[in-house]
Amino acid sequence: MKKLLQVSLLASAVLVGLSGCNDDKASAPASEVEKAAPVAETTASELTSFEDKSAYAIGLSMGRYIGSTLEKQQELGVELNNDIILSGVQDGFSDKGQMSDEEIQTALTAYDEHINELIETQAKEQAAATLEAGKKFLEENAKRDGVTVTDSGLQYEVLTEGKGAKPNAEDVVTVHYTGTLVDGTTFDSSVERGEPASFPLNQVIPGWTEGVQLMPVGAKYKLVIPAELGYGEAGAGTIPGNSVLIFDVELLDIKSADAPVAEVAKDNAAEDDSATADKPQAE
Repeated sequence: MKKLLQVSLLASAVLVGLSGCNDDKASAPASEVEKAAPVAETTASELTSFEDKSAYAIGLSMGRYIGSTLEKQQELGVELNNDIILSGVQDGFSDKGQMSDEEIQTALTAYDEHINELIETQAKEQAAATLEAGKKFLEENAKRDGVTVTDSGLQYEVLTEGKGAKPNAEDVVTVHYTGTLVDGTTFDSSVERGEPASFPLNQVIPGWTEGVQLMPVGAKYKLVIPAELGYGEAGAGTIPGNSVLIFDVELLDIKSADAPVAEVAKDNAAEDDSATADKPQAE
C-alpha cells in the first residue's frame, strides 16, 4: 500500500510538473543519464496479471500525457531531453534524486513561469496578426456590392429578404447560423448540429444584438462583425483575440419580451436540453 501511494504521488508530481513546471532547459552531465538503468521493453503477451496490467497502464498513461504536453511546449520553442526525464522518474522510484525537494520546487516554478511568458508572448503576437488580417478583410468586404456598413462598423449583406416582424433587443429569437473566421474556419454552427438556437437577443455579443434586429422573420443575412463588436482582444474558446466574425444567420422566429412567461416556456420546452449548447458563442 505504501509503495502504491508512492507511485501515485510520483505520477501526480510528474503530471503536474510537466504540464506547466520544470526549468526552461533541463541539463545534466551525460554520465548522470548513463547511470539510469535501462528500461526493459514490455510486450502485450507479458501483461497477464492484474498487477502487471495496472502497472503498465499507469506508466503508459503517464508517458502519453507527458509526451503530449511536451509536444505542445515544443511549439513554444522548449525542448526537454527525454532521457533525462526518464532518468528523473527512475531516480524518483529509488530515492536517488540529484536534487533536493527545495531545488525541485524552485526548478518547477521557474519552468512554469517561463512557459507562461512564452504563451503570453505567443498570444500577443497572434492577436496582433489577427487584428491586422481583420482590418484588411473588413476594408475589402465593405467594397463588395450589397454590403452595408452601419455606424458601429457592423457589416451586413441580405442573402434572402424576409417578410415577418423584426425583433427588439429584449426579445427571444430562434435562429439557424454558421459562424466562421476570416480564413474560413467554422467555429460554431447550429446548422451542423441540426437544431436551431433560441436565446434573448440582448444576451449575446453586440454585433449579434445589432445585426439580428435588422432582420425580419424569414430573412437570411451575412453579418461581418468587427472584433470590438465580438469578443475583442480576449477572444473566446477557439476564437483568437481580435477576430472578425462572419455569421450566416437565418431568423426563424421571435418571442416578444411582452409574451406571458408560461407561453414562452411552453413554446421552448422542446429546446431546453440543447439551449445552452446551441447558443452562438456570444454570451
